[in-house]
Amino acid sequence: MFQIQNQELRPQVTAHLAQTMSLLEMTSQEIQQKIETELANNPALEIVEERRCPNCGRVLTTPGPCPVCSQPYELTTEDPIVFVSSQEDFPSISGKERNRVASGNGFSRDNYIPQVDDLPTYVLRQIAPELQEDQRLIAAHILNNLDEDGLLTTPLSEISQFYHVPTSKVSSVSEIIQHADPLGVGASSPKEALLIQLEMLERTSDVPELTREAIEKGMKDLSKHSYRKLAKLLDTSHEHAEQIANFIRGNLNPYPARAYWGDYRQQSEAPPQAYHRPDIIIKIQENSPRKRLIVEIISPYRGTLRVNPLFRKAQKEAPQDKKQAWGKDLEGASLLIKCLQQRNHTMEQLMTVLVKGQRPFIISGDPAKLHPQTQAEMAELLDVHESTISRAVSDKSVQLPNNKIIPLQRFFDRSLPVRTILCRLVEEETTPLTDAELAEELKGNGYDIARRTVAKYRSMEGILSSRLR
Repeated sequence: MFQIQNQELRPQVTAHLAQTMSLLEMTSQEIQQKIETELANNPALEIVEERRCPNCGRVLTTPGPCPVCSQPYELTTEDPIVFVSSQEDFPSISGKERNRVASGNGFSRDNYIPQVDDLPTYVLRQIAPELQEDQRLIAAHILNNLDEDGLLTTPLSEISQFYHVPTSKVSSVSEIIQHADPLGVGASSPKEALLIQLEMLERTSDVPELTREAIEKGMKDLSKHSYRKLAKLLDTSHEHAEQIANFIRGNLNPYPARAYWGDYRQQSEAPPQAYHRPDIIIKIQENSPRKRLIVEIISPYRGTLRVNPLFRKAQKEAPQDKKQAWGKDLEGASLLIKCLQQRNHTMEQLMTVLVKGQRPFIISGDPAKLHPQTQAEMAELLDVHESTISRAVSDKSVQLPNNKIIPLQRFFDRSLPVRTILCRLVEEETTPLTDAELAEELKGNGYDIARRTVAKYRSMEGILSSRLR
């Protein structure tokens, strides 16, 4: 009996989770298109001209947040006010401002980001010819679950269960991905990424002996530069252990997404793409001595989405030949509404924690004040899977109090504060500083990074080497 009930409930849970994750990944404009399609095709779904709080369901008679549940518990704290609003009620750009932007006046590069492929798209384009039709969905699933380092955050067994296919089938797709550019992308760990890269390198180059053993057994010693311990572990000399470490450092990358791939070197030269309509608007509350922040998460539709009560009543009295079809319409409408509510709730949770933690950056607009944070750390704070955070920030944009519109992903760019200070150091230099000297200057500013990392960040910002400067 218990097993039968489990089988009946499982499809509903999967459908709810799958649609919630899909909606979470969409921008407000994409959701608007989906809702318009559902309203046209599903008679059980309707939208009524009234504003209700998406959390408590109260009818809202005035613009702005719900006066009850959207307020912080303690008004004396610096907690932000976060609520869902309609874009029609709260336009982010006035008609005059929109014309000014369209005409090119007041252009600011900070309001734009390069139009380049993201890593999943870049990899998928490479491997598409190798994939069979039934492998494409699995490949897309794997690529959409990569973390910011290019590593797979979901076990292959979980993906095989989700699609009801053998693990070997998922593994074969994963292997195709791992051998695309950047090599090792989709590996489950830094160690696996290194071993994949080493395997390819062994075919074309001379590799120091015991390199594979060093990666398999001595990752801890390699990361700590403990060459004596590594030499003892591998039963070799200190000099050879150091040679192995230098080879790995110079030729392999444990985090594939951080390596150069695609047009990564030329991002600063890519044609700009404007964000005209943000998904989230952050403002400073007027007449607030503590500069309380107000966060509006834009809803793509005006009014309240609900199941049509007349259709629900008619379905109970429907002819037998239509009863099942009408029942599916009701289930589809209810599922969409619940998933939209879950999406809003997740976005509210994310923005509450994010805005509170990044308050100095949001108020000042200074990238140097951005607190380095990863999606994994945010997922831990919210007690959700990292892929949930990845979907929540995907393709979303935020309008800051200074009216600049930036990608939400920028809040999780750990290198942004460092790159900002790097640019300032180069602007203020009297004589060109080498990468090693820049590394020392950055260390004095609290960022202890290697010379090669300075070279990487310099390349990302389009800064020439000291010799060419």
